[in-house]
Amino acid sequence: MISEIFLVLGAGVLAVALRSFGSPVLFRLGTLGFVATSFLAGWLLGGNTWIGMAFASTWFLLPWVEILTRVRKMRLPLHRSLAKCPPPPHSRFPGFGDLSDEMEAAGFEYVEDVDWSHDSTRHFYRLFYNAQKRVTGTICLVEQDRFSFFYSSFTSRSKDGRNFLSWNYPFTQGMHLLPNTCLNRVDEDCDIEGLLEEHQSFLAEQSVNPDEIMDRSAESLREEAESEMKDILEHNISRGILKRDGEEMIRYSWRGMFYLWAQFLREFVRFS
Repeated sequence: MISEIFLVLGAGVLAVALRSFGSPVLFRLGTLGFVATSFLAGWLLGGNTWIGMAFASTWFLLPWVEILTRVRKMRLPLHRSLAKCPPPPHSRFPGFGDLSDEMEAAGFEYVEDVDWSHDSTRHFYRLFYNAQKRVTGTICLVEQDRFSFFYSSFTSRSKDGRNFLSWNYPFTQGMHLLPNTCLNRVDEDCDIEGLLEEHQSFLAEQSVNPDEIMDRSAESLREEAESEMKDILEHNISRGILKRDGEEMIRYSWRGMFYLWAQFLREFVRFS
């Protein structure tokens, strides 16, 4: 029994060690190592391969705890009006000032601070615009209960209606993007300058000529953001991911909850 315990501990230590390296391949092997460690714990300590498989499967079934206890009960407004607001204090968003300085240093002009909120959920946006490059920049803080995260994004809209979005959003998106959106997901550790370079490279890869980028008015950014949010929600209602709960509210359907679970599995594979 002692040897089995040390074998399980050794597998766990190896998995942690692999994830500490900078190599993506080793990091993925380390993540798979956690699954293997769970299997070994059930198989060697429980004495049955079925117990091992049950232990390993918890990594894939665990998200259902969150989906069934929180997401299933969540109700959000269909119409989300963005209102002017003060920026979040340093205690809620410590690096906000530095990110804003980086955005302005990259040639972007500050437009305004806006947000929408419902119950314990709040989305804050600081909007920027670079008239020379015709690119919109955004810094976003998402807060829900005691959980929060931030991301930055750059958007260019072509004259043929396509929307080119580069962001360092740290998770897979919980809804379908609009069909005209071309997404470039960048590592979340990427700074503003690096993200902008990735966006420009993305436009070049998509064979988008600078003359094809639509010029946008800084004053219209808030209205455009509101319209896009509504279009995304309506699109996901039509896809069955969301469903109406009365006239003003929406929630995830069962299909949407399975979609969230599938997104988690994609994320797990991406990091495994």
